[in-house]
Amino acid sequence: MPARTTLERSLSLPLITLYGLGTTIGAGIYALVGEVAGGAGMYAPVAFLVASALAAASALSFAELSSRYPKSAGEAFYVREAFSRPALATTVGLLVVASGSVSAATIANGFVGYLRELVPVPRALALVLLIGSLGALAAWGIRESARVAGLITLIEVGGLALVAWVARDSFAELPDRLPELLPPPDAAIWSGILGASVLAFYAFLGFEDMVNVAEEVRDVRRVLPLAIVITLVLTTVIYGGIAIVAVLSVPPALLAESEAPLALVIERTTGRAATTVSLVSIVAMVNGALVQVIMASRVIYGLADQGSIPARFGRVSPRTRTPLLATGAVTFAVMALALAFGLEPLARVTSLVTLSIFAIVNLSLLRIKYREPPPRGSAIVPAWVPVLGFLASAGIIAFELARTRGP
Repeated sequence: MPARTTLERSLSLPLITLYGLGTTIGAGIYALVGEVAGGAGMYAPVAFLVASALAAASALSFAELSSRYPKSAGEAFYVREAFSRPALATTVGLLVVASGSVSAATIANGFVGYLRELVPVPRALALVLLIGSLGALAAWGIRESARVAGLITLIEVGGLALVAWVARDSFAELPDRLPELLPPPDAAIWSGILGASVLAFYAFLGFEDMVNVAEEVRDVRRVLPLAIVITLVLTTVIYGGIAIVAVLSVPPALLAESEAPLALVIERTTGRAATTVSLVSIVAMVNGALVQVIMASRVIYGLADQGSIPARFGRVSPRTRTPLLATGAVTFAVMALALAFGLEPLARVTSLVTLSIFAIVNLSLLRIKYREPPPRGSAIVPAWVPVLGFLASAGIIAFELARTRGP
């Protein structure tokens, strides 16, 4: 009987870190700065720091769990190990797949909307070509698709670096204007900051996607947790720096009114149109969709490997070392969703589903920590970390539900 083909361990620390940055630093930050500034005003940098702290607890929980159990369909595996409930674990895994598919479809629709402003191409044709190409790239090989994602990530970060360079005079003003960025102990002000932090929180998501390529990472118990931490730290530094430049260069009220706030920063600073930044933000959408297709296909593969869904979805091609059927299924699902729906309501529901998964995963780690010792060489975090991760996730869910219901 021939040996079973497995996924290829080809992702080094730089590649998996670029993969993580690619799924975290997406096109959203190019628009999100304005929305956060609208809620927090000059304290937008503080709002991003608070959001980073809220995300950090769950990121560290994922880091330990990915080191203990370096498996595809990580979230489902963690829940299975913690609660011994296969049905709950399968449900969590399928929710992750649904979340990734809806996210990819939403991003694809956004990209095609921008593309049609430049090229008069039929929407359906553009979606089929885009999503089909992303599916083919994901099927080609993890090393190849991760390298493409990494290249686009460098372009994204380059666009943000361009904004910081063009508005670099703002940093020279920072010592004199620092008091403007430090909020006083005022309940009303901090309420606005916390509300903006909940919005900024979504800009830090992406570490949960990293754990689902665990079986393709070299020296995974050491490299993957380190990559998650590096990704969070770099993202925090980049977002904080961009938020400082933005609010020092343009009044927060104007940033909030703009659909392209970073382009506005360049226009106000140089007096010229910010075509480059606009193009980078469009390209960034492709990266976000690609990473979601890869992630969702690996979750399906992992669920099949765990016996939760038919085994054929776990078959790996000997030629590409990728799960072709799982990748094809995700590509088809994304294409169908993108063609059928506007997806805004689904996207809002998906964000709540993601937070619910975070809450369950944090509880899973807490239960596992008190039940069994960690394997030798795995990353360990204190028990209060998953507690904070659960409270942060549950708190944001409550905040979002209250905001949706209104007064």
